[in-house]
Amino acid sequence: MKAIVDCNSFYASCEQVFRPDWKGKPIVVLSNNDGCIIARNDEAKRLGVVMGGPFFKAKEEIKAKNITVCSSNYALYGDLSKRVMETLLYFNPEIEVYSVDEAFLDLQSIPPNCLKNYANTVKDTVFQWTGIPVSIGIASTKTLAKVANRICKKHKTKHNGVFILSDADEINEALASTAIEDIWGVGRNNSKKLRFWGIDTALKLSKKDTAWAKKHLGGVVGVRLINELNGIPCIELGEGLEVKKMIASTRSFGKPVTTLSDLKEAIATYTARAAEKLRLQESAAGAIQVFFRSDKFDYAIPYHKNTQFSILSSATANTNDLILEAQKLTEKGFQPGVAYKKAGVCLFMLVPDNAIQKNLFDTIDANPQVVKLNKAMDMLNRKLGRDTVKFASVGLTQDWKTRCEERSPEYTTKWKDLPRIGKKEKQ
Repeated sequence: MKAIVDCNSFYASCEQVFRPDWKGKPIVVLSNNDGCIIARNDEAKRLGVVMGGPFFKAKEEIKAKNITVCSSNYALYGDLSKRVMETLLYFNPEIEVYSVDEAFLDLQSIPPNCLKNYANTVKDTVFQWTGIPVSIGIASTKTLAKVANRICKKHKTKHNGVFILSDADEINEALASTAIEDIWGVGRNNSKKLRFWGIDTALKLSKKDTAWAKKHLGGVVGVRLINELNGIPCIELGEGLEVKKMIASTRSFGKPVTTLSDLKEAIATYTARAAEKLRLQESAAGAIQVFFRSDKFDYAIPYHKNTQFSILSSATANTNDLILEAQKLTEKGFQPGVAYKKAGVCLFMLVPDNAIQKNLFDTIDANPQVVKLNKAMDMLNRKLGRDTVKFASVGLTQDWKTRCEERSPEYTTKWKDLPRIGKKEKQ
């Protein structure tokens, strides 16, 4: 058996951990620059808050309904995610971290009659140790476990955070109530095709044979999906996440950027972020692209966008080398008089960092001390909070940074934001 552990309304739950007075109150979390609504708890959903909608359009309605608004606080969310995963690892070494708020567990060593108690213990311990509520779906395959988890979250009171799919009739009932687009692994395009053929539920898809899947549903991928729906394991732990072939870091500015110095600071910051992601998956980049553009929604001024691309002399994961190249591209593409609204950095031609092909005239620094320096920076920033150690080229004041007017403190990663209990003493 396999389980999927999924945090409930994760971003909103993180915000509630250190604000118990928000328990039971509607909460929404905004994207970078306070642009769109990217997360809602159940209370906000019941009040009709639309996911992904622009915040400025819903602002008055949110205020009228007394909904708490939080700017995204990724340092807090990332740290609490790590704590949740470490708690799961305490119970089970066979774990696949699928996303920031989801993880698969292999339960083959747990007797069937003990699964319910085991899952409840995991659920209760995660909440006790981290403050994050989770829902757990259990079944014989990863795909069926995702179905079970979706039903568990949809009917929280009925299942109390744990739902096991094992009985054949129960599985058929669950598949019949699962829309085709809600199946793990079925994308938007496939769901449209399947509905065209009259297949609108997971149960109908599970009745198709492998020959049909090979012809109409992506060959081997479709066969695996149908087998999984029929309880035949085809996707083992560790197969869910693939190494990215491109890594990007992009942001909108809190206010328009008009100077080259500010734009170079922003590009250096985004490059450093992308380099951290690159090293996290143990890769190196052979090419880099930077882009910057004005506000495409401001029709009062001409729209301007510039993209610059460069192939490196050899692949690297060194932040310093990548920043130097990115800033050269920024200088090349910058146009005075333009008010830039958004910029970003993309890393391409990714290769494993232990299989870098050097060339005779290589200018990229492969000094082992540089590798150690980058690892030390990554460790300090993960442990003590983002930008604890950074390159001077990213700037100090960063007046261009994204707007985050409702951001909560970084309770777990900054000393100054540590929660204080008790009355404040008079000075």
